[in-house]
Amino acid sequence: MSYAAIENHGVIGDLSTVALVGTDGSIDFMCLPEFDSPSVFAALLDHRCGGRFQLAPLLEGAREKQLYLPDTTILLSRFLAEGGVAEVSDFMPIESASGGHRVVRRAKTVRGEVRFRMVCQPGFDYARATHTVERTTDGVRFVAGAMSLRLRASVPLREEGGAAVAEFTLRADESAWFVLEQGLAGEDTPSTKPDYVAEAFKETAGFWRRWVGRSSYHGRWREMVNRSAITLKLLTSRVRGSIVASPTFGLPERLGGERNWDYRYTWIRDASFTLYALMRLGYTEEAAAFMRWVEARCEELEPDGALQIMYGIDGRHELGEHTLPHLEGYMGSAPVRIGNAAYGHLQLDIYGELMDAIYLYDKYGEPISYDLWRNIVRFIDWLCRHWRDPDESIWEVRGGRREFLYSRVLCWAAIDRAVRLAQKRSFPAPVVRWHDVRDEIHQDIFTHFWDPKRKAFAQSKGSTALDASALLMPLIRFVSPSDPRWVSTLRAIERELVADSLVYRYRAGDAFTDGLSGDEGTFSMCSFWYVECLSRQGDLDQARFYFEKMLGYANHLGLYGEQLGQRGEHLGNFPQAFTHLALISAAFDLDRRLSATGRSA
Repeated sequence: MSYAAIENHGVIGDLSTVALVGTDGSIDFMCLPEFDSPSVFAALLDHRCGGRFQLAPLLEGAREKQLYLPDTTILLSRFLAEGGVAEVSDFMPIESASGGHRVVRRAKTVRGEVRFRMVCQPGFDYARATHTVERTTDGVRFVAGAMSLRLRASVPLREEGGAAVAEFTLRADESAWFVLEQGLAGEDTPSTKPDYVAEAFKETAGFWRRWVGRSSYHGRWREMVNRSAITLKLLTSRVRGSIVASPTFGLPERLGGERNWDYRYTWIRDASFTLYALMRLGYTEEAAAFMRWVEARCEELEPDGALQIMYGIDGRHELGEHTLPHLEGYMGSAPVRIGNAAYGHLQLDIYGELMDAIYLYDKYGEPISYDLWRNIVRFIDWLCRHWRDPDESIWEVRGGRREFLYSRVLCWAAIDRAVRLAQKRSFPAPVVRWHDVRDEIHQDIFTHFWDPKRKAFAQSKGSTALDASALLMPLIRFVSPSDPRWVSTLRAIERELVADSLVYRYRAGDAFTDGLSGDEGTFSMCSFWYVECLSRQGDLDQARFYFEKMLGYANHLGLYGEQLGQRGEHLGNFPQAFTHLALISAAFDLDRRLSATGRSA
């Protein structure tokens, strides 16, 4: 077997973890029991030994189609051939934290008489552990040390080389089901109930439709906005409130290259942007849960008052980076990494992103606590002492620290929001000193990052390189869209980093190195940021044109990876929270401005 395209996958989940399901009926990726747990299926990273859960009809020449039931995470994979029509439905029930984690799969023949084949072959512990297979009364159990998976089925199973295999024939309207769940021998679970599959299907559909029904967004492109919101929700831990940047690891930003990272953690940056997007849609419960998680991290500040840039979903601080040399990587893209050394980076921008989210939550959600404020004072005081420091900035470059424009602007934003919040809530704070530092940062930005010859802001001090993030996000949130210097910088970015609706975040070369070999694709989040900048500048026709063109780069289910390659293929970890939150933000702003002009849908 070869590798399915990254974009040829849908995602199902239970708010603790997710599974990636290919259009060919193969679950090619899943970690258990949580997002950042070891994988049990990772065929997407090594098709030989990674492990997969395949369920598909044996139909020669079948066309494959895949769709979600509207406003749910229930995934239907259809196979259409002259000899018959079949479908496989997949979902993960939303159950209590103590209820375990399970994948429910159902094969059905729609027309004709169709032969199916099922192969479930786990690769425990990132495909490093061996396992045994034990027969049970209604299926099999896979055991690898303390980890156990149980596969129940409505058809007979047999064991072949560590895998559970079934071949069966279904006539029209007949179906067969499979339930894979985490558990130990002797445990009684809900899946043993006679009507479990049908009831779980209804309950899962009902859960997601009720959740989508809470959205306050009723504007244009609602289906894509809802799908992006569902995706962000799938990346949120129901128990902890933390939000992962992406549920996968090791998927390459460049085929055959080394830009392969583990994104299954909570970045202060990404999660703060996600909070902003969800609050725009009225999802204040998710915002409150994340704020509780943030408050706990702020109780764990470094002795000098600093935050880490990222944490484990459970709040752990150590995220050591390791390679998995036994995995060949997606289409040979090695090394495959787990953990992320960026947790030790200095990224000053996180304070601006977090403070903006806190400020908005206090305004539109609930007033923040005094205990949280006391820790905010500690890290803002730290920032006042360190805003001049070189750092790795938003993109976590590995080419050495610099004084980046984006970090400088976000330092200004952090102190600005802290001053506003102190005044709004009458919190005790050294507001005069903060105000002076804020003004000093503002002066530094316009003095040391402006290139008068080029008439554009440079990415960093001493560099002529451009960075899309250095303008696009500040223009959206923190500066005037009509300021001549920012407008001229946008024109420079359009000349050097924009190709139609596609935007590179930066170009590595003589003017700038990120410390890694090879180039990368266009960054889809930056494309949606660019759309929102055009919208805020009043160029609504062009903004809408590019926005709707970018919608066409989504996969067949409305999902986006991190980047797009030369052929429009999806690259990087998938799906990516960054892209979906930027889509929501751009849609919200553009729809509001179009409606204000009286334009029809």
